[in-house]
Amino acid sequence: MASARPPTPVIIDTDPGVDDVIAILLAIASPELEILAYNVSYGNTDIESSYLNILKVYQAIERHLETFPSHKDRFPNFNAKRKPVLAKGSAGPLEGELHSAQYFHGRDGLGDIADRHPGLNLDFHLDPHPYLEISTQSGVEVALDILRSRRTRTVTYIALGPLTNLALMMRKDSQLVMDRIGRIICMGGALDVPGNTSPVAEFNFFADPYAVKELLLSTPLHKGLPLDRFLMLPLDITTRHELPFPVYAEVVDPAFENTLIPSSPHEKPFLTHFTSSFLERTREIMLQFGKDAMELHDIVAVWCAIEHPPFADGEPVTLAGGWQGSRRVFEIERTGELTRGMLVVDRREDESAYPLGANRSEAQRDPNGVFHNTKLPETGINTTQVYLDQGILCIQATPGPDILLKLLLDRIWGCSLL
Repeated sequence: MASARPPTPVIIDTDPGVDDVIAILLAIASPELEILAYNVSYGNTDIESSYLNILKVYQAIERHLETFPSHKDRFPNFNAKRKPVLAKGSAGPLEGELHSAQYFHGRDGLGDIADRHPGLNLDFHLDPHPYLEISTQSGVEVALDILRSRRTRTVTYIALGPLTNLALMMRKDSQLVMDRIGRIICMGGALDVPGNTSPVAEFNFFADPYAVKELLLSTPLHKGLPLDRFLMLPLDITTRHELPFPVYAEVVDPAFENTLIPSSPHEKPFLTHFTSSFLERTREIMLQFGKDAMELHDIVAVWCAIEHPPFADGEPVTLAGGWQGSRRVFEIERTGELTRGMLVVDRREDESAYPLGANRSEAQRDPNGVFHNTKLPETGINTTQVYLDQGILCIQATPGPDILLKLLLDRIWGCSLL
């Protein structure tokens, strides 16, 4: 997985709930990335809890390394000499009602560990923080300042939560974002599968469908993002990737059960205690849905960023080995009583829709279509613009769930499958 290329500078836009925290741990443990900033958002919980959860992650790693200093090399982005900026972004959507996913992630975003495991609460706010640069600027300003200060098109923006912060960046200085941002890796949406926060909508897009509309489906009033640099990971692909809890119990924490038999910090690494303390509640919720596993939605997005560094202006759009994608055309419902956040795909029969067949959705899903781990076709016309006009590049295949599971176990917990 590791390569000789320099690490990709990344801004992580996050609403830290349980899968965000696992994704952040993977990013901290990945030498392919250099974390420049956390732009914290509302979403899975309120913005204050989201902010505290980043501090809890860093406290957990620090306590872990106090006992296991030899594990320092496992966390290349936990470095006092290279501190990421921590800043608060938006506390609510551009328009519409504020919704959260506390029904799944708990009031504190981490399965209510603030009440169930008070030993994991912050001892105090360190000033200065030994591993984070605490900023009083808004996350939007921090992200724009980073884009100004870094070489053009070198910074990847990883969006793990609602797209509100990114939309506000575009409203503030769209030309700067369009000129200087590298890749945008976005976990969000549901195309051909049910939603998770409603029957038809994925949570991040449900939380602020107005931001999605502005960024991906530009209007005369709002310039959209540079879509040649946008990769979307909808539920269609992320749901297939799981951390089975029996595997976690077998190779990471043999004492792992549920909230009735809560995790204890004794006789296990502190980082393992930290993750088990919130995963035990996640396990109970997932079992209500008939699954003894955690779905790795945000983790897949970080993995995608690891595998796909930014590319220079004029270079063709490519995907790494084992990754496949196709461009999808959709609209987003912003105000529906039952369909807020739904991605509306035109599935009507139309003989002129695509040369591959009569059904538009089936044509877009063709794994041998526009993107199949290859460059855009060579033609005598501006192929980039032709294919960009056909929609958003959505990942539809990865090297495989087993590959990600092995990477996750190794990098975060230093474990391997038996």
